[in-house]
Amino acid sequence: MGGLSAAACLLQEGHDVQIYEQAPQLGEIGAGIQLSANAMHVLNHIGLGDEISAISVRPGAYVFRLFDTAEIIQTFSLADEHLKMHKAPYNQIHRADFHELLVDRVRELDADCIHLNKHAVGFDESADGVTLSFEDGTSASGDLLIGADGVKSVIRDQICGPVQAVYTGDAAWRVTVPTKDLPPNFIEEVMSVWMGPGRHAVCYYIRGGEILNFVGAVETGDEPDESWTAKFPWESFKSDFEGWNEKVQTIIDMVDRDACYRWSMFKRPRLDFWSSNRATILGDAAHATIPYLAQGAAMAIEDGAVLMRALAQVDDLAEALKLYERNRIDRTARVVETSDANRELFHLNSVQEIRDAFANRNEGEDRNAWLYSYNPLTVELT
Repeated sequence: MGGLSAAACLLQEGHDVQIYEQAPQLGEIGAGIQLSANAMHVLNHIGLGDEISAISVRPGAYVFRLFDTAEIIQTFSLADEHLKMHKAPYNQIHRADFHELLVDRVRELDADCIHLNKHAVGFDESADGVTLSFEDGTSASGDLLIGADGVKSVIRDQICGPVQAVYTGDAAWRVTVPTKDLPPNFIEEVMSVWMGPGRHAVCYYIRGGEILNFVGAVETGDEPDESWTAKFPWESFKSDFEGWNEKVQTIIDMVDRDACYRWSMFKRPRLDFWSSNRATILGDAAHATIPYLAQGAAMAIEDGAVLMRALAQVDDLAEALKLYERNRIDRTARVVETSDANRELFHLNSVQEIRDAFANRNEGEDRNAWLYSYNPLTVELT
């Protein structure tokens, strides 16, 4: 997501961009993604705003609920209020739909810039350029290398040194249910977070309301591979949410029992720098986060826009990359830290602890003040 959106930004500015993707074909898994105003500013800029909105759901509110009774503990408005306040919408979209729109837009800008089945193994740079080497023995050269190669980034490891992944102790179940299979008026079109001891669940509609997306995050002792495509038994999924409210039970009972994916979540320490003279990183390669603030994709999209602006603002490439990372490291670190804090908040040991914690906080006011209000196209770069 970050690499494609960055490519679209740079192509629109007249740069010659070539994308090298290790997969033999383009595609995305079936899950939801949230695009708040801070990301939508960039997507509007590259001409995708209307297309995204046409196949998304704009939730009416962000709603925090207790795990057992589904009682609402706190809520803040999205939809029209989010649009009015931040001049861009809050959209919830299917990852595959979003990925397809990004690919199509990049190919509109340059039909031949995406190269598949190219597994990067390292790079060499000089005063004149940078050369990326691939597993198949071929290479590609240019002025700037951008590593948008995810949590297991080869480019990051060469720039910053190997970064050891640390298991968070959490795993996330990811499933979807067709809305037509659910009871009528099952749940309103809001962003729901159910919170309980040692786990929480997130639920929202995607694809224009045709699909209900569900993510259930649980604290677990095992440490499987860091994979988005690992399937686990439905019975384990059901057991993890035993005693939870009727809505959650209905969703779990309605899922395809052969398509229960569970993603073990890892963290990496904050990096103090992201760039060499001719190479840099963005997205998960730079600041992988647990998804407890719904901002992982948004941060990657912001990265691409700020990098585009830094390259336009400063002629010297090495200085432009320093400007880019200087304006991104603290913000992305705050998102990572807030996501970590939400793990503690959402997984408190008792209903009373949850009530007490939310009595002393205003989630909407806080997020509107610093998170959603950020516009990567207009923020001052210093």
